[in-house]
Amino acid sequence: MPTDLWSFALACYARPGVEATCLRLQDDGADVCLLLCALWLERRRVACSAERLAQLQEIAEPWQRQVVQPLRELRRAWKAAARHDPQLAKLRDRIKALELEAERELLERLDQATRKWQATDNAVAWLEQLVEDRGARELLRAAAVPT
Repeated sequence: MPTDLWSFALACYARPGVEATCLRLQDDGADVCLLLCALWLERRRVACSAERLAQLQEIAEPWQRQVVQPLRELRRAWKAAARHDPQLAKLRDRIKALELEAERELLERLDQATRKWQATDNAVAWLEQLVEDRGARELLRAAAVPT
């Protein structure tokens, strides 16, 4: 698996079932960037702590609220109308690209915040802190295993 968070996230997201699971969790209020970061930290064997989780949430929450979510809401709001309006469809595609760029920026910020965190032999169960759905956790963990 890739060593940087962005590449790791792309590789995981492309695995069967991951996109659908992430979108479902996102619709339920989860921050998918934070989930993918947690999964990456698990793969790196970085121990989870309340302080570390809070640090990541302090980075992710404002960016999601102020940047990513407004772009996502606009993209979703234009979906139906864009089917019948080619110019609006082009603008919607640009909004979608900006949304992805904003998510990439968030992943890079999370990556930088965690780079110095060392691997450990202790439990590293990050996903339990963020995802209640056991099946979703198992699918995400399976997707993170190198092939």
